Amino acid sequence: MTPLLELEGLTRTFGSFTALHGITLSLPPGRVGLLGPNGAGKSTLLKILMGLIPPTSGRGRVFDQELGGDRDSAGNWRLRRLIGFMPEADALVPGLTGVEYVTLAGELYGMPRREAQRRAHEVLSFLELEEARYRRVEEYSAGMKQRVKLAQAIVHDPPVLLLDEPTSGLDPAGRDAMLRLVQALGADHGKSVILSTHLLADVEAVCERVVIVAGGRVRRVGTVAELCGRRDDHYRVRVDGDPAGFRDDLLTEGVQLLGEVGPGEWRVSVPRGWTNLAFFKLAEVNGVTVRSLTRDDETLEELFLRTVSS
Repeated sequence: MTPLLELEGLTRTFGSFTALHGITLSLPPGRVGLLGPNGAGKSTLLKILMGLIPPTSGRGRVFDQELGGDRDSAGNWRLRRLIGFMPEADALVPGLTGVEYVTLAGELYGMPRREAQRRAHEVLSFLELEEARYRRVEEYSAGMKQRVKLAQAIVHDPPVLLLDEPTSGLDPAGRDAMLRLVQALGADHGKSVILSTHLLADVEAVCERVVIVAGGRVRRVGTVAELCGRRDDHYRVRVDGDPAGFRDDLLTEGVQLLGEVGPGEWRVSVPRGWTNLAFFKLAEVNGVTVRSLTRDDETLEELFLRTVSS
């Protein structure tokens, strides 16, 4: 299988500032979360992949095309036909209708005008913007603007989508709708997606793999299951009844309470040699019932915080 992405020693400087430090990375096709705090270098990396800016040093490939690459017979960069880019900024052209804007994007990707017009209507319908396609883009709501930006990214039917903060500025309903669209494009339409964001919940909702970037360096790569540590000494326990005595006995037995999740429910860390049966024995002594007991493995948020602070 051809890798989605192969980078070797990729570096980008802006004067004395180094935005990317020798990034070496290989990823299979699929849905990838590019996760990092603001200023981590995520947007710079996406712009290099798109060919909008060159790397200062290093090299890379997207599928079978070199970064920078060559041109086809019509003079268009071959790599740009493989990639659809949804920028974080609005990047809209005032005065154009939705269908005109998406058609223009198709032409910029190298499509003939007639084909670009046909595809513009198709993708706007797919993204539920059919009724708004003849309205000017500056009149769109925040959610509609995000969807029309996604429309211009997929108008040429690329195998790879680079999405930079696609839920930025959306309310909860609009965010959920956008994430469902991205999930469908990957799972149902076979697109590989690189989703750049600082929102962990977006990555958890959509992505199969995670790349954590901080300070212009790749800190972790893998699936969430591979990266998040399995913790056999951490549990979530919930009891019905008056929990005061049960809680006090847990503390007496050396159990640490890491946080209260809700009434009668805690995240706990147990001492060496502890068995699950001890929870039930203490519950019986205190007249409460254990309703749930699950292992509390490291979350993506905990992994992220541990990674960027190291």
